Amino acid sequence: MNVLVSLCSCLVAEGIVSLLSSHGHQGMVGTRVRSIPDDFLPDVILVDTNTIARSLFTSYPKAKVLILDTGMEKEKIVTALLSFPTHGVLSIDTEVGLFKKALQVVDEGQIWVDNDTLKAFLHQGSSVQPATKTDDVTDREREIIDFVCKGYTNKEIAASLSLSEHTVKAHLNRIFRKFKTTSRSKLVTLVHQEMAK
Repeated sequence: MNVLVSLCSCLVAEGIVSLLSSHGHQGMVGTRVRSIPDDFLPDVILVDTNTIARSLFTSYPKAKVLILDTGMEKEKIVTALLSFPTHGVLSIDTEVGLFKKALQVVDEGQIWVDNDTLKAFLHQGSSVQPATKTDDVTDREREIIDFVCKGYTNKEIAASLSLSEHTVKAHLNRIFRKFKTTSRSKLVTLVHQEMAK
């Protein structure tokens, strides 16, 4: 199994690659500064919420993406799960045997989610207030909502729409007030609920 490890911590990434190679798997650390050889095609990509990006999905459409929870806020993980077609979440506290099993399960196309993340995901939906009518959402706000649902950061939204990050933040604050929420993950949940109606 080929595993691309793209984490913001190079030390953790190198450790995981070393662990993988000692268990007969081909691992490769991939970061923005370190290029990945063209002939390396990952079966599984291990990311965190800081390194997950649409480019991974377009560059490696057949790879399964697994988020490594390195102690991030559960809200960020829930947002990533709602915004990207991932195959689950793995806790940094996972034992080696369970880590290998998780990789195998994900490589087979199944989902792997630890209990804490599953609870946060389920409770996220139950704590969301019903959305207000979206008739007063402007076209620009709809564009920004669409980008948020696709997992774009404020910086990426600003670049895509030729706006400043400050302007994007101002729009997001108005959007949050209109949807009676304070977070991206709850906004994404509300938008998905509205689309399901």
